[in-house]
Amino acid sequence: MRKIIVLTFMTLDGVMQAPGGPEEDQSGSFKYGGWSAPFMDEVSGKMMQKQMEATDILLGRKTFDIFEEYWPKHADYWPGINEVTKYVLSNTKDKSDWNNSVFLTSIEDIKKLKDSEGSDIKVWGSGELVKLLLKHDLVDELWLKIYPVLLGKGKTIFSEDTVPTTLEVTESTVTPSGVVFVNYKRAGEVKTGNMGA
Repeated sequence: MRKIIVLTFMTLDGVMQAPGGPEEDQSGSFKYGGWSAPFMDEVSGKMMQKQMEATDILLGRKTFDIFEEYWPKHADYWPGINEVTKYVLSNTKDKSDWNNSVFLTSIEDIKKLKDSEGSDIKVWGSGELVKLLLKHDLVDELWLKIYPVLLGKGKTIFSEDTVPTTLEVTESTVTPSGVVFVNYKRAGEVKTGNMGA
């Protein structure tokens, strides 16, 4: 069985929309694209290199369109991105010129993929896909990059359909610019109790 790892840039209030640049995703009249850029520093760069180690990836169609346009021309910044398998969940697209792209059409396809042999599968961006994975309890780890920014509105990866789960921190770093890199893995069902009891 393969692990599904969700990697997300997010603000303190959970917005993950368009961290990379002003033109990335302006849907919903979003005007803060590129909100992560002012916080880049040497520590963030090293952490990102580690997170971008080559492994198969799973993307939603909109994120795939962005990746397909950008990464084949900039693969020197992400070694192996052209060689790994890019799985794409889409009902509107079924082929690409980007090598090693495989198209999936349903959550059942993702379950079969997770049950197969192979490397871990990393999910980048893809907010709607991540919501679907969390709804079906298919996320093994969350690797969050939490930025000291509040935006008030924008796309998030969480919804009321998320399956309640307890998580355990496996790694954490705070960069000089205040970005919290924190990796979580599943730790079981949610337990409740009384504080101070």
